[in-house]
Amino acid sequence: MMGTACFTLTNALLKPLHLSPNFSKHSNFPSKVKLTSFSTSKTTHLQVSQDALTPTQHDLLIVGPGVLGRLVAQKWREEILGCQVYGQTMTTDHHNELIQMGINPSLKWTEATHKFSNVIYCAPPYRTPDYAGNVRLAALSWNGEGSFLFTSSSAPYDCNDNGPCDEDSPVVPIGRRARIDVLLNAENVVLEFGGCVLRLAGLYKADRGAHNFYLEKGIVDGRPDHILNLIHYEDAASLSVAILKKKFRGHIFLGCDDNPLSRQEMMDLVNKSGKFSKKFDKFTGTDGPLGKRLNNTRTRQEVGWEPKYPSFARFLESNM
Repeated sequence: MMGTACFTLTNALLKPLHLSPNFSKHSNFPSKVKLTSFSTSKTTHLQVSQDALTPTQHDLLIVGPGVLGRLVAQKWREEILGCQVYGQTMTTDHHNELIQMGINPSLKWTEATHKFSNVIYCAPPYRTPDYAGNVRLAALSWNGEGSFLFTSSSAPYDCNDNGPCDEDSPVVPIGRRARIDVLLNAENVVLEFGGCVLRLAGLYKADRGAHNFYLEKGIVDGRPDHILNLIHYEDAASLSVAILKKKFRGHIFLGCDDNPLSRQEMMDLVNKSGKFSKKFDKFTGTDGPLGKRLNNTRTRQEVGWEPKYPSFARFLESNM
């Protein structure tokens, strides 16, 4: 690294929120990524580049630089020449990886000492008992000049009959479902600060997502006619960057490929593709809630964005 300076960060005592393992803020399917809990309260001294202490108007802070966050970083650096990207993490486990990717890592919060023009919050809710509080800390790291974006989930939309749903559809009332409350409370913090919310459909790539989960199971106790909505990780990243660059205030956006399909349709496509080593067997469920059919026409028009993968079928036809 270039010249270094030592600064002190406080890592607060936090414990994981014990949500259902099948819940993710970005999809209803568990991740294969191993999660580590917060460490106990302690003061941590980090050596960081001097540049990391002087963010500019073109720089980006990513809170939670995981799979999606790293793609956002890559896209941001491609489109904003000469910028710096910073990654806020809970542990130092992946700092070396982040540095290799050109992301300046830091541990926990830099308090209000360092403000960023552009902030995106990609961290999931199940690693902290105070998700909204952590989102508020991220908001306090935003100087209000560029954009502040929170990547949420389409789960809060109050629809479970395979009916139509868009950006303005009603959400589940606060108090009905605790795990939805976590997301809605975090979203409210973001909107309170003038930031924007991007509600994402089920994220996927070749080895990650609903199709991968079902392939691993083989036989799934779920309804085959349940409608799913998807968006590729690369498209979620490009949409996030497009929103950040527009400097919107107080908007709620919806991220999906606009091609909903049933669980059965998705797995039929997987089996027919010949691109996976396993074959899916069947769904055995006959009752229970259905899904929703997402439409994000308004988001596409306002942001001026189109996905690289307009459907799951088109993704499977690609080189993956």
